[in-house]
Amino acid sequence: MMLDTKQLQKQADTMRFLCADMIQEANSGHPGVALGLADIVTMLSHHIKHNPKDAKWINRDRLVFSGGHGSTLLYSYLYLTGYNVELEDLKKFRQLGSKTAGHPEYGEIDGIEITTGPLGQGIANAVGFSMASKYAQFALNTPTTEIIDHKIYCLCGDGDLQEGISYEACSLAGHQKLDNLVLIYDSNEITIEGSTELSMSENTKERFEAQGWEVSVIDGHNFNEINSVLEQAQNQTKPYLIIANTTIAKGADKMEGSHHSHGAPLGDNEIATAKTKAGFDPSRKFFVPEDVLFQLRTAIDKGDMAQREWNKLVISAPFKEQNQILEALQNPDFSKIKWPTYEAGKGKEVATRSSNGEILNAIAKAVPSFIGGSADLSPSNKSELKNMGTFPNGRNIYFGIREHSMAAICNAISLYGLFLPFNSTFFVFSDYSKPAVRVAAIMRAKQFYVWTHDSIGVGEDGGTHQPIEQLSQFRAMPNFYTFRPADATENVKCWQKALTIDAPSAFVLSRQNLKTLKDEREFGDVENGAYLIKKRENATVTIMASGSELMPSFMAACHLELAGIDANIVSIPCFDLFDEQSDEYKAQVLDKNTKILAVEASSGMELYKYADEVLSMTTFGASGKASDLFKKYGITIKGIKQKVFQMIGKEYQNTAINGCDI
Repeated sequence: MMLDTKQLQKQADTMRFLCADMIQEANSGHPGVALGLADIVTMLSHHIKHNPKDAKWINRDRLVFSGGHGSTLLYSYLYLTGYNVELEDLKKFRQLGSKTAGHPEYGEIDGIEITTGPLGQGIANAVGFSMASKYAQFALNTPTTEIIDHKIYCLCGDGDLQEGISYEACSLAGHQKLDNLVLIYDSNEITIEGSTELSMSENTKERFEAQGWEVSVIDGHNFNEINSVLEQAQNQTKPYLIIANTTIAKGADKMEGSHHSHGAPLGDNEIATAKTKAGFDPSRKFFVPEDVLFQLRTAIDKGDMAQREWNKLVISAPFKEQNQILEALQNPDFSKIKWPTYEAGKGKEVATRSSNGEILNAIAKAVPSFIGGSADLSPSNKSELKNMGTFPNGRNIYFGIREHSMAAICNAISLYGLFLPFNSTFFVFSDYSKPAVRVAAIMRAKQFYVWTHDSIGVGEDGGTHQPIEQLSQFRAMPNFYTFRPADATENVKCWQKALTIDAPSAFVLSRQNLKTLKDEREFGDVENGAYLIKKRENATVTIMASGSELMPSFMAACHLELAGIDANIVSIPCFDLFDEQSDEYKAQVLDKNTKILAVEASSGMELYKYADEVLSMTTFGASGKASDLFKKYGITIKGIKQKVFQMIGKEYQNTAINGCDI
């Protein structure tokens, strides 16, 4: 198309000065990236398919700012194209209670596709959006009717590409041939500390080509070159990297090209001089020329028309099944799940990782939007969805050994609008996923983490593979629900509850087999986070435990009864849910007239909130048989009994019992 470069420059300068004014008004922010990318975002605004009137239109193009510190540019773009952000919001940038936070936050303003800020995650998010679209194409498109045919655009910088997560995600994108993914690299050769020469010297073009990407290099301030590569992006057969050579703080006066422009306001004089050079009135702040606003706001009518045409296409789809599948993906019906059942009693033992595998498959059979995979551990995580194919033509995603990007990819799949994702690895490797899990919690993105091999029960692999502090870490995370079921039946109930929560949940599961308890409950249930397994009338002690530690706690109580010590037993499969309960409920579960002991094969620091004493791990684990390790660290029937005797000030009695009513 023929370009009016003079008008495009005016639009880009309008964006630039809105960004500069926002940061100056707040006396805080990152002007360099915003001014440097303004030309690209201006040109992109004329290519991207979206509808500001309906930011959730499923076939819209997605735009991700991986460098979330450039948020002023995103807010300016959203304002100018007609989303629900006003000029007054721009003036309140970075102020408490404002919609325009320092980094883009999902849910605050329509058009913010995902929360970004921690560098590199946005690239993995873009890969996730693309992967979601590819399975949607498989599920919904036919040879004659393409319901899903949109693009994913991602803006990133040097810092994003230096983060390891970018390599993980881009490697997977190349392997999957994600041809609707367009990554625009703002190559300004500047980081906070100075030139990228201080820490970066690889050939980025060759790096991406080696990973299966198509790559173009352009002048990021030349509208004709920008337009040309964006047109080329429409017909790619591979993921497409656009290396845009730019100048940080482009258009500023003395600060143009300086690393000092990265994270500090430019100053009133600098901005005034820049406005004068561009033909803008230096005395007017937050000024938007009428012709600029008119042209960019045409996005509303264009987007509304595009969505109307798409709606007609969907309604007239040649196969009725397409509409039925779309409806099923958008509105999952959990009542159709045929949950597995488990019998209690002698010899009825199953690892919670194994029961979880059966649960995953039961959900997948009933809920077509349920999709996920493992970081190369599905045989150990028991996470394979049987007979459901391999992504993109099936629901088993093979992420490879890429825990961090796996979690960030699933953040995007969760927010895509059609899918309910899960991902899995060993619990100790949740550390690799943690930054993306944290962002999921901030967004309350509904998805599920399956973390197996939950404790020293891992055994011979040793301390490097035995999680100790991780359980406390995730219980401390707001908007996040960590389930550690004690048996197969409790595992089912944990999933039933998790499916109702509009926030991410994790399932921390045993490698070793666990006995299945009877299904009767004395008071409460899993949905409350903790509940009584056994209540004794004259109890002087309450023992609370989760996961594999519940059974030895239950058995210890039977032994203690022979010594004249009555103990209540409480299962606490979800500390986070229990913490949300009323004081009345908590008092019914945890009798404050008793001494309360918490038992857990982890650090368990948070349990002191409710317990008088905690029997837990105070060191890392060791290599050996699981049974030997539990003995070594005293998390056994005997160890629990000894702790109880110590708490109530009585001399230890070595009572024994052959059986216990479980």
